[in-house]
Order: sequence, then structure tokens, then C-alpha cells
Amino acid sequence: MRKMAGLALMIGAALAAGCNSTNDSNPPEPSARNVIFFLGDGMGLNTLTAARIYGVGEEGSLTIDTLPETAFIKTFSHDSQVTDSAPSMAAYMTGVKSNNGVISMDSDATQEADCSKSAGKPVTTLLELAKADGRGTGIVTSTRVTHATPAATYAHICNRDLEADIAAQLVPGGAGYNGALKEGLDVVLGGGSSFFLPTAAKGKRTDGRDLIAEMQAKGYQFASNLEQLNQADASKPLLGLFGSSHMKYDLDRPASEPSLSQMTLAAIKQLKGKEKGYFLMVEGGRIDHALHDTNAKRALQDTLAFDDAIKAAIDEVKKTDPELKNTLILVTADHDHTLVLNGYAKRTGKTTPSNPGVLGLVKNYTDGEPSKDSDGMPYTIIGFGNGYNRVEGPRSSVAALDDATVSANDYHQEVVVSTGDIGNETHGGTDVFLGAIGQGADSFHGSLDNTAVFGKVKAAAKL
Repeated sequence: MRKMAGLALMIGAALAAGCNSTNDSNPPEPSARNVIFFLGDGMGLNTLTAARIYGVGEEGSLTIDTLPETAFIKTFSHDSQVTDSAPSMAAYMTGVKSNNGVISMDSDATQEADCSKSAGKPVTTLLELAKADGRGTGIVTSTRVTHATPAATYAHICNRDLEADIAAQLVPGGAGYNGALKEGLDVVLGGGSSFFLPTAAKGKRTDGRDLIAEMQAKGYQFASNLEQLNQADASKPLLGLFGSSHMKYDLDRPASEPSLSQMTLAAIKQLKGKEKGYFLMVEGGRIDHALHDTNAKRALQDTLAFDDAIKAAIDEVKKTDPELKNTLILVTADHDHTLVLNGYAKRTGKTTPSNPGVLGLVKNYTDGEPSKDSDGMPYTIIGFGNGYNRVEGPRSSVAALDDATVSANDYHQEVVVSTGDIGNETHGGTDVFLGAIGQGADSFHGSLDNTAVFGKVKAAAKL
């Protein structure tokens, strides 16, 4: 019996040693140490389709079209069939449905002018989880950095319009700072300096604070143009504000203002040396603004600029992570708009100086002649469900449209329902596209609620 017991102990010890030896030799399970979350604001499926035709023609492919894993995302908010950007981005960042107008707070929070009158509690974001894990963090946007989408990554507030308070949540150690950001974000790039500056300095802050100076006092570098951005030191945190409000549309961007691609590459430069990895959010935010204006040309051009930033990021990350074994890159939108493609138009190919392409009139695929509405008038391929430009009475009462008119930079496409002034076109409520590549990308497929994206990113990144 003693011999049997001794043998059993020896076998047990040998098995344990073998298991330990195997564990020691196996590499740790790979994870997405780095996450780049791309968000095309308002970039619905129709806008994506139109941008593809505009940029590369019907048979071409944008970078977003080449992403290997795809899904459809439901976008409704807690209180609305049609969401605004605040709760839709917050759903991605927190996994919680909130009410329209609310930034990364639970469903009890309501949009109020005075947040002391609003219930609800903050809910933790992916960026905050990355910060808690010791990873680098950053945001890039073509809008104000205090606008709803970027704010949903780092701020908690009952009202998206309280942008001065949102800006204060970025300043380490200052009044109103979001302590969950610890020592602060590593890189913040976009527009919106007016909410960082006091009224005495032509800003919008009524508390007299100069948040740019406060962040510089905390060790931040500050850039206000492309040259300064290119000179940034990767070893120090970086704040870049390239305009008092939103940055320029890509169609109008001066050479001194960085493109979305240039800001994205600058952010990766700041973050790629972080030992534990990083979380970066990149927003193509002005797609949404041009769509609200029913200005299709600027919306499609900004969508191409957004796609260029995706390609630039993938190419840059692959220099050090060729198979993206440690990186998850995700591309999606927060909501749709009411843009539609009308009629039975013949194929147009991409837009060029001599070819209006998808921006032009509907010319029937059978004979190439302009299609006519019930008033006998030509109409455009791109239209909107609602917005600014609606002819009162028969369309035959106004001059007939031509390709030169409707493909001009400042043309506002016609709409079905008038909602008044320019800028008042509404969001749409349809599902949006999601594409993914890299570590953990294969978990994104089928039809998903926007809140489910949070859990899948969290799991892939092991946050």
C-alpha cells in the first residue's frame, strides 16, 4: 500500500510538472493591446454608397469596403427611435443606452440646462478602462473636441451642449476634472479652442479660465497648425486645437490645417510607444454637418477623407504589427441621415472636374436622357428626405436644374419635407455599417445593438 501511495504521489508530481512546463512554454493568449475606434458621424449606408461612387466609381472599393469582418448596427437610443450622436457614441463606449442629448450617463439621466435637475449616474467608458489599465489614450476629430462624439469617450454630463463644462473635464487637476482620466489623455486633436479660452481672449468661457494654459502647465504641448503638430514630441502629452470651432471641411481645408489622416498619424506617433498599448478614437465628424446642410458634395468629400485616415492608420500600424495580432481596428457610424439615391440612373463612374458623377442629374440607363418628374423637370441622383431646399409649388415654376448647378461645391440637394433653414435636416433611424480588422475582429458579425459593441471591444482588448 505504501508503494502504491508513493507511486501515486510520483505520478501526480510528474503530471503537475508537465502541466507547469506546458503553461510556461505557451505564449499568452493574444489580445488587442491597441484599439483604434473609427467613427464616421452620420455615415449611413446610403452615404457610404454615394461616397464610393463619388470617389472610385460603382465598381471601385474604398478602404472601408475591404475590412474583412462586418456587421449591421442598431442605433436607437433609450428614448428615441432616431438617436443623436451623444447616446449613440455613448452606447459604443459604455454599453448602456442613454437618452438623447446625454453624454455617457445611465438611462435615468435626462438632458437639462442645469444638470443638478437631472438624475442618473456616470457610466465607465472604454477609454477610461484603458486608462485604468495603464494604456495610452487619445481622441482625434474634425469637430470641436468637446462635441458629442469625442466627449462621449472621456466626459460625463447630462447635456451635450454644456461644452465649456465638458472641456474642463479634460484638464488634469482642474475644477471639474474627470478623475477617471488619472494623469490625463495622452493626445487630444481637433477643433474647438473657444471652449478652452475665456471671453477676454475671444473664447466662450465665462469663468475666466484659460484651459490651454492650464494644460500646458500640466506638461502638455500645444499645437494650433500643421507645422506645430509635425514638431510635437512623442514623449510628452499633446493638445492640438486647430480652430475656434469645428475644423474646415476637407473640400475647403487650407494647407496650414492638418487633415484627418495627418492628425490620426500624429496620434499614433504619440501612442505607439506605450508599453501596455493604447485606445484611440478617430471621428470623421463633419460628414454629419454637411448632411444636415443637405450639401452632398462636402459630405462625400469628408467621407473620403475619413476613409483615407483609415487606410493611413492600417498602413502605419502594420509597420510594427504586420498581421495586426495585437491591434483591433473598428470602423462604424453613430447614426444615419435621410440621404437617398433616386431614380434609375445609368452608371456615372467617379466624380471628376468634367464628370459630375453621382452628384449629377438622373440620366436614365436605357437612353442616357435626363429623367423627369411629374412636372416634367429633371432631378438629381442624390436627394434628402427632409431639409432646407424644397421648391414650393410645381418644380416647373423654377429654372430647370443642370449638372453644373447641382455638382457645385455649395449646392444643397432638394428635399421632400421642408424643415426650415440650412442645417435642419434630421438624422435617420436605419441601421449602420460596422467593419473590423485585426485581433478580435471576428467577433463582429450579423445584426448587433450598438451597446453590444462595447462588450466585444472590451473582451478583445481584455479591459
